[in-house]
Amino acid sequence: MDVHSLARPGRTTRRRGSALLLIGAATVLVVSGCAGSGGSGGDDGSDTLTVWLPGTNQTEIDLVTNTIVPEFEEQTGATVEVTYVDWGDISTKLNSAFAAGTAPDIFGHGPAATADFVVNDRILDLDDRVAAMGADDQADLATALSGGQVDGVQYLMPLSLQGYLVMYDADAFTAAGLDPDAPPTTWEELKKDADALTEKDGSGTITRSGFLAPSQAIARQQSFATFLFGAGGTLVNDAGTESTFASSEGQEALEFFASLYGDDAVSANLGEDYLNAPAAQQPLVLGSAAMTIQAPSMMQQIMDAAPDRDLRVMPALSFNGGEPAAFGGAGPGLMINADAADPDLAWSFIEFMLTPDISTEYTQGTGTIPVRASAADSDYAKNSPIISAFLAESENLRANPNVVGWVQVRDALDKQLERALNGVAGVDESLDEAATEADKILSANG
Repeated sequence: MDVHSLARPGRTTRRRGSALLLIGAATVLVVSGCAGSGGSGGDDGSDTLTVWLPGTNQTEIDLVTNTIVPEFEEQTGATVEVTYVDWGDISTKLNSAFAAGTAPDIFGHGPAATADFVVNDRILDLDDRVAAMGADDQADLATALSGGQVDGVQYLMPLSLQGYLVMYDADAFTAAGLDPDAPPTTWEELKKDADALTEKDGSGTITRSGFLAPSQAIARQQSFATFLFGAGGTLVNDAGTESTFASSEGQEALEFFASLYGDDAVSANLGEDYLNAPAAQQPLVLGSAAMTIQAPSMMQQIMDAAPDRDLRVMPALSFNGGEPAAFGGAGPGLMINADAADPDLAWSFIEFMLTPDISTEYTQGTGTIPVRASAADSDYAKNSPIISAFLAESENLRANPNVVGWVQVRDALDKQLERALNGVAGVDESLDEAATEADKILSANG
């Protein structure tokens, strides 16, 4: 989701930690060139592991460099060399490294890129290794593991969860005559409450949005997915060969989304990127919105920026008759180069990162959602109402599909969503045109 770039791209650190600098939106990697030997581990008889991690947040780098990797090295006797790469550069640098035969043993990326690595034979099938983890571990990691699979096969090991839930101002609810202890459970109820929470000036201009959903480029696809999943819909079929969002569920989801800005608008500033605004400028902090969709890391920053406000998190919502669901699921994770010199050592590093203690230490240090369901019992989760809320909803989080060409499909859908939200095209037309383009992409990559 949010990408924080605080350090120089491409900086390499020895004795560093594996670590999970993996928060952000992934771009598709189209890999070309010939296969190489992969990494440096074991070439000279030493136990050396090369790792590339996308993201250069200094807090994460310090945690990985000073704590996590040294512990792994002490336990295994191996040497871990980590290179931290800006998210904007990771695909280009990996392309070049694969072409030159110098790609790292392990590299991180987002789930949306996994299928493209698979189709280009760049990463290892991890099914047998996951099976060897044991039933308890698999059950504890089940929600995250599914997000790293392509055609039912495990290729990516997610290191955190991500997602969207609604955060609301309990005091605003009370002032509007609503019960903050009984928040909406359906999108229909939320829209009704949003009507009561919306404030306008004498000219009819909204001064406080009753509800805000991300409506800027790319993020609006994630908002649509949240509504679609809550309506019981899907984005593509099980085979990943055809789109499925141009459906009655998709129509219901997009009609609801568009209604937020229609004649009975409850949302101001269509297209504005409030998600990435500083905490002090967030609508919930400024009082310019009563409910907003947010990711967990920003929720915590909002609470820190407005300690006197009674801010709470709603469970995932549904449309009437549907099952609760929201956009989310597995976050970015780690993959093993198919040409890694020592795949067993590479796996031991990933497995170490996913142990209960290390995983919790990482997610606590970075403010992300733990991948293990059992982390709900950790002090980190118990002391954070936000993390507890997301963990409680982990089974209701649904991710974008891991299919070849997905990012192009997403972009095609996003373009049509923009047309519908701005009233340039109707809901049916927008969904049908997006589906036509999506099916061409999926067919070409099938």
